[in-house]
Order: sequence, then C-alpha cells, then structure tokens
Amino acid sequence: MSTSDLHKLAVKLVKDGPYKREHTSRRVRGLFYGVYAFDTINAEYVWEVPNYPQFYIPIRDFSDSNAKLSALKEVEKTDGGAYWAELAVGSRNTNRVIEFRKGPLAGFVKVVFGAIDQWFEEETPIYVHPKDPYKRISILPSTRHIRIEMDGVTIAETSTPIFLHETSLPTRYYIPPTSINWAYLRKSGQETSCPYKGKANYYHVAVKNSQHDNICWWYQYPTMESAPIAGYLCFYNGVVDVFIDGVREGD
Repeated sequence: MSTSDLHKLAVKLVKDGPYKREHTSRRVRGLFYGVYAFDTINAEYVWEVPNYPQFYIPIRDFSDSNAKLSALKEVEKTDGGAYWAELAVGSRNTNRVIEFRKGPLAGFVKVVFGAIDQWFEEETPIYVHPKDPYKRISILPSTRHIRIEMDGVTIAETSTPIFLHETSLPTRYYIPPTSINWAYLRKSGQETSCPYKGKANYYHVAVKNSQHDNICWWYQYPTMESAPIAGYLCFYNGVVDVFIDGVREGD
C-alpha cells in the first residue's frame, strides 16, 4: 500500500469509519527486529474493505520497553483524527504506521501488515493478512475422475483428487504429482503466500508451442489446516479445461 493510499484510507476511516469491525479475543503479537512490538488480547478485526480484515492494535499494547511507538505528524485532512507514526527498535524503524486519535477507531493503531517481520495469532504465524473469521476452507479427498486439458491436450488425469472448497471462491482440484504429465510443465520462479494455505510455488504450462505462465501451483509446506494438499498440484479453473467424471466444468 502506497503512502498516498494510506493517506486516503486514514481520511476515510476518520470520517466514515470502516466497512465493519469487531473485537477478537485472540492473542495477537507482532515481531519486529527480534522483539515483540505489541502483544494484545484486545485487537480488533477491521474490514477496511469488504474482502478481508486487518488487525488494529490498541495504542496501550505497544511495549515501550521493547519497541517505541511515536506519533510524528498529523495526517492531512483528518482534523487531528489520525497521525503518521513511527515504530522503532533501537535504530531500526518503520513509518508504515497510523495512530488514530478521533473517530470510530480512536485509540487504535494500524501497522501495515508487511511492515514488520511476523504476525502471530496465539502461537501460529499468519501471512498476507489475518484470516477472515467468516471464511473457511474444507479439504475433501474424492474418487471422482478429474482430467485437466489445455488446447485439447491432457495435462493431468486422476481418480484420487483432493477438492478444496474455499468460501466465495471456485472449487480447486488438487492432483497427485504422479498424475501429472510433466512434459508440459516448466518451472517458474514465482512465489505467492496465502493466509489459509501458506507459500505456493508455480509452474508454467507449455502446449502446442504456446506457454501459459504461472497457471499451475503447489504447496510444499502448507499450513497445518491445509496439510492434505502438500505436494499436490492445482491449475487455474477457466484457464484450463476441467473435466469432472467426463463433463467439462461450466457446461
């Protein structure tokens, strides 16, 4: 999130408040340069936008003995409602921080998620953003026959897939590595992270002298809740053709 975007967000939150917010009793900690900059059981889920929440931390739960939180200057157009702040450990610091003093979020601090080294819910690391408490993942082994095609070429075929159901997203079909036609896959250097599944690595798919970049992914070390998909491969629905028991998805 750019400084300009943060400024717009601060103005909106002071004036109108967030899309939604609610208290969480989970212990939330932030690790920054080897110390816990904050440690709280009074964090709030704040939906700045409808898609997913962020954690906002009470000002009182920043640890002066380990990390110092300092307000620097008022965020323009907030009438003293928000201040740019700095979080510092010794000589190391980040200014990707906003302290709210007026409005619905008064007394809370936004720390941009990627501005510190690691966030924790209880003892579990979290990635990208907090998990939405109203969103869930179901991972179900299946014996339905799945065939993945691209441009009429079969890329993968199995009768032992894993179906991953994630709220508001299409079903994803994870394929055992021994059911992949590896002649069509090319390693990619791309990596992404998901708060529900962990860090993903990608493959390109090359068929008929045409390469389709980063449309296949897998998790070598998924999160505990997504452990069953470790080592399995998945392809983007809509980019490839997915046949379920001989019927193309969407037909």
